[in-house]
Amino acid sequence: CPICEARVRFIDYKDERLLSRFVTDNGKILPSRLSGVDARHQRQLSTAIKKARYLALIPYTRGQQA
Repeated sequence: CPICEARVRFIDYKDERLLSRFVTDNGKILPSRLSGVDARHQRQLSTAIKKARYLALIPYTRGQQA
């Protein structure tokens, strides 16, 4: 698990750089089979990403230019 290797104890929703590693170009959350994250950290990641999206720290979608 990349989060266990980095010795991250708690996944914070304010850490944009960590969260953006687990989001696709379209803004979808990567599944654990592609990202290599174990189930416990995947649940923490999904809630942190959703909370960061709600607070407008990371966008819901990317690459949409008008």
